[in-house]
Amino acid sequence: MAVVFVARSAALTKWASDVGQGKHIFKLGVAEDEAAVKTAVAAGWGGETDWKLIASQEIDGLDEETALTRLGRREKVIDPTYYPRLKGAAGVFRIALTNVQNSLLVARAMTADEPLTEIKVKPKDIADYMIRNAIA
Repeated sequence: MAVVFVARSAALTKWASDVGQGKHIFKLGVAEDEAAVKTAVAAGWGGETDWKLIASQEIDGLDEETALTRLGRREKVIDPTYYPRLKGAAGVFRIALTNVQNSLLVARAMTADEPLTEIKVKPKDIADYMIRNAIA
């Protein structure tokens, strides 16, 4: 069973902000199992080793290429060939907070229990949004 995961690096986020990519940079990936996810996150991408796992979910029959294509329809993927620092790390995305906020607002509107108030987006919300769009 494949595991879809989202990770974030503070150092890479700072670099991305410096080069004009914004501060909401996350890595989406697919691994065979939880142990492979932990190994990949510990090894890191883009020359950084401070990656932290934000969220993961087990999915049957999903490969990394399909997941990246599905999420790429909604969010901007950062091209690793254009930015040599990424060194071929596929699946690094620049996330637009308005898309995440709209998604959360629609989800709240569908439930009658919660009032429609302003939404503060957390990294966990972004990770859930990315996984939801990568598997759908």
